[in-house]
Amino acid sequence: MKRTLPVIANNRPTKETLEKGKEYYFCTCGRSKNQPFCDGSHVGTSFSPLAFTAEESGDAFLCACKHTKNAPFCDGSHKAFTAEQVGQEGPGVSAE
Repeated sequence: MKRTLPVIANNRPTKETLEKGKEYYFCTCGRSKNQPFCDGSHVGTSFSPLAFTAEESGDAFLCACKHTKNAPFCDGSHKAFTAEQVGQEGPGVSAE
């Protein structure tokens, strides 16, 4: 399996309306055409989707840069990326 870095799908979060108790599959590779959710585009990479269940109904800001340390939710990491970097591989999530 090829080790790859996440693609910066966008440099701002995606506002999504979630339904309490529903399971979602968050795209971690950044390659999905159905952002911020998985469409299977990770096949052949080292990524897999992040399954999560909404704890409450309502709007949530989900990460689109794929570099959050609080996946699937935005933590502001997108502020490090420019519009020109969208669609390119990013540095990956650091452990710091």
